[in-house]
Amino acid sequence: MQYPAIDPVALELGPFALRWYGLMYLLAFAAFYLLGKARARDRGFTTADVSDLVFYGVAGVVLGGRVGFALVYGFDRLGQDPLWLFRIWEGGMSFHGGLLGAVGAMWLQARVKGRGFLEVADFVAPLVPLGLGFGRLGNFINTELPGRITESPAGVHFPCKAVYDLTATCFGEFEAVARHVSSLYQAFAEGLVLFVVVWLYSRHARPTGSVAGIFLIAGGCLRFATEFFREPDSHLGLFLFDTLSMGQLLSIPVVALGIYLMTGRWANR
Repeated sequence: MQYPAIDPVALELGPFALRWYGLMYLLAFAAFYLLGKARARDRGFTTADVSDLVFYGVAGVVLGGRVGFALVYGFDRLGQDPLWLFRIWEGGMSFHGGLLGAVGAMWLQARVKGRGFLEVADFVAPLVPLGLGFGRLGNFINTELPGRITESPAGVHFPCKAVYDLTATCFGEFEAVARHVSSLYQAFAEGLVLFVVVWLYSRHARPTGSVAGIFLIAGGCLRFATEFFREPDSHLGLFLFDTLSMGQLLSIPVVALGIYLMTGRWANR
């Protein structure tokens, strides 16, 4: 099966062009807002609080995600073309960079509203996964995140332009070998599965910090697992005896922080 050819522009009206990648982010923040309104009713938050979180979150996630991706995964390209940093519609966002940006947004909201940081983090955690899933769908449309070579029926033939920096043996339009569609794997895991886990866990009263903790643990573990299907960036490769990718290495402290929040808070209940 060949990778489906999808026009990156979803809607074009004169000089205005709405790209699928940007639309996925609009859907992500819309999902955050709608879920936040439903969740705010019995958790001491208002609709205005949710609107503020969306405002801060947009800035934090986009800025953190883009800068994190540029510094960790695209530093060489950034050096050659600094303006590439601002061309977000071309794709390239880091989960871990976006996470740090979101942490900064939550800290700011907590400070402005006079709330505890972990109280805000617990409220926000269940609202995030669907947005992560939409972001990965944007990667799929942009033919980003090529998977590792496979002989399984799930493999597809990527366009040569999508794997040009991974192999020197791709000629013509599509690669001869098949690869995992890791973007869809991560959309399912980081989007749907993570959402179900965190949302169900958060339905009952939990010690402060526990919901954020389960989000970090589950999200880090799911990212770690799906990275085995994603082709490492050619300029980074694998680490620790050619076993772990950069995404997996960055997921380890995320899981560790989640465990700390869970064990520490449960123990002090």
